[in-house]
Amino acid sequence: MPVALRLDGIKFFFYTNEGSPREQAHVHVRSAGAEAKFWLLPQVQLARNDGFDARTLRQIAGMVRDHRELLEKAWNEYFA
Repeated sequence: MPVALRLDGIKFFFYTNEGSPREQAHVHVRSAGAEAKFWLLPQVQLARNDGFDARTLRQIAGMVRDHRELLEKAWNEYFA
């Protein structure tokens, strides 16, 4: 499970097996037992949520948007 970023106690990561065929670029986010998945392209969008409240999801979505280039680069380097 490659971790692309840690920020404010939140881990942004990829699973090593992202489907066959592989899904489009996305990031999983985990903190305090909650997990969410965000698509990175064509724009940052919540794919699923398991345990984050709406306020926290908005904050995390902002973090994903702010670091989207870094996350997309990490995805491409890992899965290339």
